[in-house]
Amino acid sequence: MQMARKAKDISKQKAEPEVNAYIEGAGNVVEERITMTLEKNYMPYAMSVIVSRAFPEIDGFKPSHRKLLYTMYKMGLLSGAKTKSANIVGQTMRLNPHGDAAIYETMVRLARGNESLLHPYIESKGNFSKSYSRDMSYAASRYTEAKLEPICNELFRDIDKNTVDFVPNYDNTMQEPTLLPATFPSILVNANVGIGVSMASSVCSFNLSEVCETAIALMRNPEHNALETLKGPDFPGGAFALYDEEELDKIYKTGRGSVKLRAKYSYNKKANCIEITEIPATTTVEAIIEKIIALVKAGKIKEIQYIRDETDKTGLTIAIDLKRGVDADKLMQKLYKLTPLQDNYSCNFNILVHGYPKVMGVYDILKEWTAFRMDCVKRRIAFDLDKKKAKLHLLKGLGKILLDIDKAIKIVRETEEESEVVPNLMIGFSIDEKQAEYVAEIKLRHLNREYILNRIAETDNLEKEIAELTDTLGSNRKIKSIIIAELKDVIKKYGEPRKTEFFYKSDIQEIEEIEEIPDYQCRLFLSDSGYFKKIIPQSLRMASDQKLKEGDFISMEIDATNRTELLFLSDKETVYKSKASQFDNTKASDLGDYVPVKLSFDDGENVRAMIPTLDYSGYVIFVFENGKVAKVPLKAYETKTNRKKLTNAYSGKAKLVAVFAVQENALIMLRTSNGRAMIFDTALLMPKSKRDTIGVQVMTLKAKSKLEKAFVIDEETAKNLSKYCSKTIPVAGSFAKDIPDPDQMTL
Repeated sequence: MQMARKAKDISKQKAEPEVNAYIEGAGNVVEERITMTLEKNYMPYAMSVIVSRAFPEIDGFKPSHRKLLYTMYKMGLLSGAKTKSANIVGQTMRLNPHGDAAIYETMVRLARGNESLLHPYIESKGNFSKSYSRDMSYAASRYTEAKLEPICNELFRDIDKNTVDFVPNYDNTMQEPTLLPATFPSILVNANVGIGVSMASSVCSFNLSEVCETAIALMRNPEHNALETLKGPDFPGGAFALYDEEELDKIYKTGRGSVKLRAKYSYNKKANCIEITEIPATTTVEAIIEKIIALVKAGKIKEIQYIRDETDKTGLTIAIDLKRGVDADKLMQKLYKLTPLQDNYSCNFNILVHGYPKVMGVYDILKEWTAFRMDCVKRRIAFDLDKKKAKLHLLKGLGKILLDIDKAIKIVRETEEESEVVPNLMIGFSIDEKQAEYVAEIKLRHLNREYILNRIAETDNLEKEIAELTDTLGSNRKIKSIIIAELKDVIKKYGEPRKTEFFYKSDIQEIEEIEEIPDYQCRLFLSDSGYFKKIIPQSLRMASDQKLKEGDFISMEIDATNRTELLFLSDKETVYKSKASQFDNTKASDLGDYVPVKLSFDDGENVRAMIPTLDYSGYVIFVFENGKVAKVPLKAYETKTNRKKLTNAYSGKAKLVAVFAVQENALIMLRTSNGRAMIFDTALLMPKSKRDTIGVQVMTLKAKSKLEKAFVIDEETAKNLSKYCSKTIPVAGSFAKDIPDPDQMTL
């Protein structure tokens, strides 16, 4: 600030008066909150994008669409012959200065040849590409031709009768309409997608006849249920849409929701191929083919022999050649699940209303459109009324001349100056200036009684028409009747059958993905520290000793198949589910896979045991340190969904000593820390369906003693140790001095 003041003082001392060129504060850095900067600089830009570019208004058009169509209307392309697209683009730049490429792209999407719209607005000739193709390019504007479709008559009807407001274009050389006075709810008839700043809009298309009928029904009865007349979205590409009444009702009321779409196909039995002829509006032919090829390469789909794009001038076709014996319907259900052949169209009916974006459902949109259309009709009636009143006023002046035509001729003849003719007629017949001007302009040949009587005969009709128009203008009911009549006329002229058919929830078949897993014999190894190996018999025969980390040893070794399911119990009462097929084949010379890393165990969690199974039959026996044993059916760990982790897999109330998987029942020997032992049959235990059951007391423990070890033994060993066998539980057990060390026993 001090430097600024010095600069100001120096400037005052200069001989030449340069004070006016000084801007106070220029060059200074002023601190400002980021929120204020955004509000001042970014918010106007964001609103400009939303209001002036991205979102449609209640007439169904974005500014770029409206400018293009209005230019074509002014060029006489509503009824004239087609003209080169380049000519249209050039003329449109008078209203839309954003470049010829952007204008032509807009034109392409509105054209019939592109097939983007349910009811195209532009009749096209030449290559305008296709909405269902990502890679097909449209021809340059100098090659293609276009004109307006007949339905555009409904967009511009009475536009010259002050039905909508006009504003100057960007250089103030001509006028353009702010909205088009569409006689039908075009906002719902043709799809419109736009992305603004921080918000987006996605309006799906509906059948023209259904939309008009719904608008009529709501005008007659505001409580009308739109589902009765508006069946659901209708897309130009056809396909199938899921008829979900609850979801549709949500979309109609809130403007948000999604519609599930799926492709239409037929099976060519002679060629053994599926022919897809209609696809969802949200995808392209190329995207579908690329996805199917990727699935085939990944081995997830093996029923397909070849796929090709047969799209030509007659329309879209994707041909899928099948292998022999493949069920086409089942394959399509699989493709619906895995590819864009079934997709969701997300609805977000964000529309500009009076310059502000607003998310509205079908009910609110039709209510807003009705209000807009009523305003257009009122303005048209007011315009016609003013014209008729002006004409009646002139005819009444002409009627006064009828009383004395000779007098009128005499006044004109005897007036010396031309400028005095009108004032003299005003004085002579007591008429105003407009009436006198009208009389003065009548041709000499028309100054006869017949002409004047014919003109005056119109007076009575005009008065009746003015009375009717005045009455209509003051009655909303009559205004709505006019709109309803126009909507019925639109249905009659332009209504078309639905293109998108419906499918229902009962048609959806949930195909379970069965992964083809090769089946072969293998041996599974689990080390004490948690390393897992899967070794095939051939590799095992050539193997030497198992490679292990120092201090580690093999704690479990079983024969299994590659399809065996594995349950890894951790020391945190959790089961991690996997399959043998998910582990690579290894050699004895490899360390193998570290299970906690492979299955993403929690930090500090280690493997406690491994249980193999093919059908989840049998039981899991949990032996706890407090002398309790739990018997849990293996079915308790089976899940319908493909869950990888089960918590509360066993009780954590006491330390787990051992885990055994048994098919039916087994003989188990228990050893305690104070030298006691007992043998019991697991048939004495009742199975508990709850995984984390605390179990049943099998061995009663003395003070400070605990159960240390547990082993499964065979019947022969049990006979030799019969004095330790018990037919009831719980028991304290007997001292086992004569039993050798369990690790040295032949079990």
